[in-house]
Amino acid sequence: MYDEFFGLSCMPFGTSADLKFLYLTPQHREAATGLICTILNREGCALLTGEPGTGKTMVLKATLTSFPVESVIICDLLIPTLSQTELLEYVMLRLGIDAAGPANKAQQLLSLERFLLDARYQGRTVVMVVDEAQSLPVDVLEEIRLLMNLEDHEGKLLQIVLAGQPELDALLRQKASRQFKQRVAYRFSLRPLSMLDVESYIDHRWQRAGGTARPPFEREAIRSIAAYSRGIPRLINIICNNALLAAFACGSTLIRASHVVGAAQDLDLIERGEVAAPRAAGTEDEIADLQRLTSGSSPSRRSTARSAAVSAGRAPASPWLVRSAKKLLLLR
Repeated sequence: MYDEFFGLSCMPFGTSADLKFLYLTPQHREAATGLICTILNREGCALLTGEPGTGKTMVLKATLTSFPVESVIICDLLIPTLSQTELLEYVMLRLGIDAAGPANKAQQLLSLERFLLDARYQGRTVVMVVDEAQSLPVDVLEEIRLLMNLEDHEGKLLQIVLAGQPELDALLRQKASRQFKQRVAYRFSLRPLSMLDVESYIDHRWQRAGGTARPPFEREAIRSIAAYSRGIPRLINIICNNALLAAFACGSTLIRASHVVGAAQDLDLIERGEVAAPRAAGTEDEIADLQRLTSGSSPSRRSTARSAAVSAGRAPASPWLVRSAKKLLLLR
């Protein structure tokens, strides 16, 4: 793709939580530090909230990988909509405890407690991480609270980290959740990045991807990225990725504001009433050409389709998606 064109060793703006690109703003560092302290002090429960894409998963990864592998046992709860019974069985299975052995819940809890005490004796900390915790049913949240009652004289045997969207705060404000809310030892909410953070974030990811110079984004392009992304890292990545594709498609080594605006339009990130550059003329015809170009399975069919488009006298200007596809198909 465009990585070689811009002299990079890899794609800089992926959407996965890759620690290679870890960028901690002061607020992200504060959140990670608070989580680490809560776990090390065995205080029981920590809460991390934020809008989708603000970096919760990255903070969790940074937190958990900061511990030596031999000192922490991690239980990820990947499906927060489990029932009460399924939750306990899932936790036991994730920890390697034979959940089918105990005949009833009391025996299951005793087996779990023995496991946690053995881990404590070995100097290990057991952490249960629940992502997307805003989707937890109230009765399952209560089950998690009961698990926090497992403790000894040194503190809680099971450390709980809940991460979720702001709706999680609303869930904990419900009357049925007030006992759980009282047990939260640490809570932090991630905010969108500031304009300065957006610029630093882009520069950081560019350097980590092998860039030897500053990112080729003009100042107005960065301002547009900050505006259309609302400072949300995931959206910054998506916009930058698409803007780079747009620049690559037209052979430009400089990412301009027009590339960003075009990407934001295609991603439906420009709200009604916002000022945006008009789309290039002939977009619908160009997309129809692209469908014909990509439907061909042989170079000859592609060449025929291209000739038809040229003979029709259509303008050479085309949206970035069409130009990118043509370039990747070697139809320049």
